[in-house]
Amino acid sequence: MKSDFIWMDGEMVPFAEANVHVLAPTLHYGVGVFEGIRSYQTPNGPAVFRLRDHVQRFLDSIQVLGVLDYPHSLPEIQQAVFDTIHANGLTECYIRPIMYLDGPLGLNIDLSTPKLAIAAWEWGPYLGAEAQISGIHMMVASLSRLHPNVNMTKSKITGNYANSMMVKSIALRSGYDEAVILDTAGYVAECTGENIFMVRNGIMYTPPTASVLEGLTRDTVIKLATDLGIPVAEEMITRDQLYIADEVFITGTAAEIVPAVKIDYREIGTGRPGEVVESLLKSYLDTVHGQGKRSDEWLEYVPAKNPG
Repeated sequence: MKSDFIWMDGEMVPFAEANVHVLAPTLHYGVGVFEGIRSYQTPNGPAVFRLRDHVQRFLDSIQVLGVLDYPHSLPEIQQAVFDTIHANGLTECYIRPIMYLDGPLGLNIDLSTPKLAIAAWEWGPYLGAEAQISGIHMMVASLSRLHPNVNMTKSKITGNYANSMMVKSIALRSGYDEAVILDTAGYVAECTGENIFMVRNGIMYTPPTASVLEGLTRDTVIKLATDLGIPVAEEMITRDQLYIADEVFITGTAAEIVPAVKIDYREIGTGRPGEVVESLLKSYLDTVHGQGKRSDEWLEYVPAKNPG
């Protein structure tokens, strides 16, 4: 996770010098917002997948957090993303914008100044390329997903991910690859950094958005499934429904699309990635690499670098 430069409030700062003060409020209280975005190589050059949608969600997250008068606009942030890709000479890469607060310690957001940094680096699928082919083994976590009246679940607030880090660490220490997190009522919500789907009797199910992050890969997969003629239903799911599903898979910008072949030592379906997830992964990869029917709709090509 290293590159040459990180964009910080309009300046390209050398990687090793892109620092934030140890007393920054975001470090102490988790009051920051981030996004995860990917750029892919296509026959027409590098293109950022659903950049406008990601930046809009970033700005929405800042609004949900309650930061007032945020100074950076959507077009400005999009251009900063392109500039960061250019500065690091990248094509296929992961992009991480983060809004953090600079100011005195204390619990008053209004006393701090919101700052923006954008990093980009080469980073393959989060769970590994092999996971997309062979599948993963997941556990159901003992910790619950954040309740929507305890912390905002529609915003990628940095502090929310303490929940994800604790669950993920327990899963890895226990020999699993990932974890399913239930909501406070005991229904399936999402994973530590991904949304979740299951397939049963030809229908693809996913939890409704009430208590989960409205993932853009989630939205992409629903639309691609519709294009492929796969029925999709947004319904509450119980953990035992996952055990008897024909297929289970997870989606996210970092992970992309990954099948789950076991959950809590129970084989899912045949114990191998199924036809639905394989067809969706192919359609997704075609799309992000500029060869899908929705590529023109969702890809924003990185402009040629201005020689001046």
